[in-house]
Amino acid sequence: MSKTIISLQDVSFRYEEHLVLQDVSLTIHEQEFLGIVGPNGSGKSTLLKIILGLLTPQKGKVKVFGTSPAEARLRIGYVPQFATFDRNFPISVRETVLQGRLGKTRMIGGYRRSDRQIAQQALEEVELGELANRPLTALSGGQLQRVLIARALACQPEILILDEPTAHIDPKIEEGVFDLLKRLNERLTVLVVSHDIGFITRYITRVACLNRTLVCHATSEITGEMIEKLYGGPLRAVHHDTVLHSH
Repeated sequence: MSKTIISLQDVSFRYEEHLVLQDVSLTIHEQEFLGIVGPNGSGKSTLLKIILGLLTPQKGKVKVFGTSPAEARLRIGYVPQFATFDRNFPISVRETVLQGRLGKTRMIGGYRRSDRQIAQQALEEVELGELANRPLTALSGGQLQRVLIARALACQPEILILDEPTAHIDPKIEEGVFDLLKRLNERLTVLVVSHDIGFITRYITRVACLNRTLVCHATSEITGEMIEKLYGGPLRAVHHDTVLHSH
């Protein structure tokens, strides 16, 4: 088995009186492609913030690369939820991707030539190399999502974490984004939060079903019954070429 790079043990988190995560234990191995699914308000984004060291759980232990999440943060590329990004900000594609070098390069005197090369390489990897000078405002939703992935890749991470990367994107473009993530998974560990359990099971190696507590399954084991239990109601999920119906 490949080595463990993220480990959560009996993690609980609450916002004041509201318990969001309860006794969550999760082990993620190098080069996994893990999907985290669950209904709205199930704690998915909170779990990501704990792995990123942005929140500290009230109970339990979290290790990333054997150290604290805060110390490991520069080894993680993060793509936030689409809706939180202001796409009307007057900035070019290249400048956006260069933001991924912050924390990895010198703080004074601007970006180095090597930073610009790394940013361009990240754009090539997401197939947008020729759009480097274009303003963000001129991009389609799918192109902007790829720019945000390139920004995360510019920090040269070992783990890529994406929060609902295709929530506001046309299904055809969604497929392109996941094909890209599958390619990146050849060299990176990928964690993706998604509301779309049926779609992502075609790509991921394992799914973590979260609704305050956590259940992990290999994708081949997902059944309609499990989905119904997780979401508290019937849901149609497409798994590979099989349509599962909850009864």
